[in-house]
Amino acid sequence: MKGVSYLVDEAGNKTAVILNLRDHRRLWEDIHDRLLIASRQGERRESLAQVRKRLSRRAAKAHA
Repeated sequence: MKGVSYLVDEAGNKTAVILNLRDHRRLWEDIHDRLLIASRQGERRESLAQVRKRLSRRAAKAHA
């Protein structure tokens, strides 16, 4: 595949990939997004209503 290179260990096993970002920018963006999602799996989730409520309280305090 053009724009893709692999690093191999002494046994010839592929251990890493090098992407030419000019050729594969969209692919890298997808990989990056998936890594971000995976890194946030343990974070507490909030509903949109909870976020709106929290932000409106913060705005009210800032204007007080």
